[in-house]
Amino acid sequence: MDRHIPFDALHNVRDLGGLTTTDGLRIRPGLLYRADSLGKLSPDTPDWDRFLSLGIGTVVDLRRPWEIETHGRIPAHPSFRYHHLSIEHRAYDQAALNTEADLSAYLTQRYLEVAEEGAQEIAQALHLIAEAATTGTPLIFHCASGKDRTGLVAALTLSLLNTPTATIVEDFTLTELAAPALLADWTARHGHPPQWLAFGRAPAEVMRHLLTHLTARHGSIEAYVTESLHLDARTISTTLRTRLLEEPTYSQDELTFRQATDSDAPTLVRLRDSAALWMLARGIDQWKPGEKDETHFRTRIREGEVWLAHHGDHLAGAYELWWDDPAAWGPRPPEAGYIHRLMTTPHTAPPGTGRALLTHAESRIKAHGHPYARLDCLATNPHLRTYYEKAGYKVVGEQQAKKDGKGSPYAVTLLEKQLSP
Repeated sequence: MDRHIPFDALHNVRDLGGLTTTDGLRIRPGLLYRADSLGKLSPDTPDWDRFLSLGIGTVVDLRRPWEIETHGRIPAHPSFRYHHLSIEHRAYDQAALNTEADLSAYLTQRYLEVAEEGAQEIAQALHLIAEAATTGTPLIFHCASGKDRTGLVAALTLSLLNTPTATIVEDFTLTELAAPALLADWTARHGHPPQWLAFGRAPAEVMRHLLTHLTARHGSIEAYVTESLHLDARTISTTLRTRLLEEPTYSQDELTFRQATDSDAPTLVRLRDSAALWMLARGIDQWKPGEKDETHFRTRIREGEVWLAHHGDHLAGAYELWWDDPAAWGPRPPEAGYIHRLMTTPHTAPPGTGRALLTHAESRIKAHGHPYARLDCLATNPHLRTYYEKAGYKVVGEQQAKKDGKGSPYAVTLLEKQLSP
């Protein structure tokens, strides 16, 4: 479910495998990784053993020389080659910025500077990625937080693989899940929090603006690679696509369901935040990361039901089931179950998982003797409304001022399905 690979000292290690391209192919897992500073690794530790188990053959360090001198580099090991390619030529210190700085505009401008001024090193990084792909050897590239310089190289690589813009944006924003830990590390290292409150943030509009500006300036990302990096974009794209892509396959395992317990609350928070980032990357303004914490899910587990769905050993989705919902539906007799937070794991859930979650929720409602399944969606989300209508739900009204205890009231469309006896 979670593309972040767990380490003790590292917080932003991710496998780019599993992401799909515009033509329906999938990046092969276990070949291309991105990370925060691997200088935090130490031999003879569980982290070191975990890293070596990935089979990495090439490490690309994108940090500046002073960062390596101050914070160290990955320990040498005969299993991989180490390359230092400092793609950032102009010094700037995000942590010391005035809190009034515009995050999106500032980061977009910095990324554009790096894209042009670090062209030689970026070209070398892409060459190494293509070389590793050709030999089938896993490669990892990293900077300090695994967000800015790493995000730029990841975006270019994903573009050459013909990955949709929304997926590239989403991949960038996943640093948001690691931001609290990265911030805590920085604060512990310096003895005080950074001045810039947006330190570690990775909003969708930053990567979206970068890709838009590069395309406007050069005509396309491929033209940028050809003109600024002096690489044959078509050749490198063909190499990457031939070696790194595969037809997506799913095991024949059926989904299995189990009722959530309090210990599942962190997983549910992570799943919801991942789904929120998926939405925001696609311009769907419905959920925001951080809106629902562990307390929320523990409350729903206690007062209703929360179910997890697994596909084999992997989490595929989850949903909440309430037995009343006065905020949206007003006072009602005990005749329905109310489905909330229907969530599937981005990129890894098998096709049809969302419909299977709905079917399972409806079976739970029938088991309680209620004839109706009810749910709501934002009135401004017609695609989601259509999805539910295709699943047999009918629009039965609107609530113009739903309140969930946070923020301003918002309008939702009310949908209902009568369940067969």
